[in-house]
Amino acid sequence: MTPLLQSASRGRVLNRLRRAVPTPHTALFGASLWAVTMGASALVTLFLDDWETPAKIRIVTMLFAVGAALAFPIGLFAARLVSQGRRWEVAFAAAFVCLAAATVGLTAGLFALQYRSYYAEWHAPAFTHTWVLQFIFTTLVALYQFVVLGIRLYFPLGFVALFAASVWFARQRR
Repeated sequence: MTPLLQSASRGRVLNRLRRAVPTPHTALFGASLWAVTMGASALVTLFLDDWETPAKIRIVTMLFAVGAALAFPIGLFAARLVSQGRRWEVAFAAAFVCLAAATVGLTAGLFALQYRSYYAEWHAPAFTHTWVLQFIFTTLVALYQFVVLGIRLYFPLGFVALFAASVWFARQRR
């Protein structure tokens, strides 16, 4: 490829990335709304299950809210990047998948960090071979535990909000 074609290709890629970045207003407002919605989803489910103590309910609700707040701009960016110039159905699917993956992934990651910090007291000294194995397996167990126990906290309210956000995104992209 000639340098001129490489430069033109690089320019198209950078232009596509620039167009995918959400405005600060959209990112902040959306992240706030998404955090409140996902936190409320967890809160409602925990209350309906008559779960643990109020302090633990607050911690889990905050975990879901912070994970959602961090995930919204990333999910929105990914959805915009994937769906540029595509039809309504593609934009809807992109938003649905990207927002769901970002929200679940970042919330599970925060859960894994909290889980790891709890068990760190009993782990080997940092950066040893044993510590690396303990770190990897503790993180994997935390992610597995989140998938088994945490995903249900997104239903039904979080799923309805995901559907609504995907419709909003697809209509905005037209």
